[in-house]
Amino acid sequence: MDLEIDGRMAPSLRAAVSNLRAVSAPVAPCLPQPWGLRVGVVRGLRTGPTLLSVRKFTDKREWITTENGIGTVGISKFAQEALADVKAFSISSLEEFGALESVKAASELCSPLSGEVTEINEALAQNPGLVNKPCYEDGWLIKMTLSNPSELDELMSEETYEK
Repeated sequence: MDLEIDGRMAPSLRAAVSNLRAVSAPVAPCLPQPWGLRVGVVRGLRTGPTLLSVRKFTDKREWITTENGIGTVGISKFAQEALADVKAFSISSLEEFGALESVKAASELCSPLSGEVTEINEALAQNPGLVNKPCYEDGWLIKMTLSNPSELDELMSEETYEK
């Protein structure tokens, strides 16, 4: 099929192009969709190993999540329920990195992995009851750099822990 005949478009092609122009012409202005982005909202997409961050558990009821070589440690929901109303949180430099005291019991906290503590949840010093809140959010205890990330493989998955 020739597209040009004496420098002119073939009639069937010209008709097709004009139909495309007519179809692609906007009928009404585009209105924002209710699910569209709002001013001031920041959205992002992460790729790579940070998407694979999962919560792992020790047999002593601590949990850890890792992202970019930093682990966030806290106590599990089961430990939270066993302790009930936490009244005090203390940190030490021994093998047990700290302790939680409640009206029911005292519990030593052991680090789930080897590494160095880089941050302590200072909000717990003022309000130890945060441990009683959603324990996987504001109730975290410490953040640490991991010396040996392969130790994560020795910890339990959330499914195994909950059995």
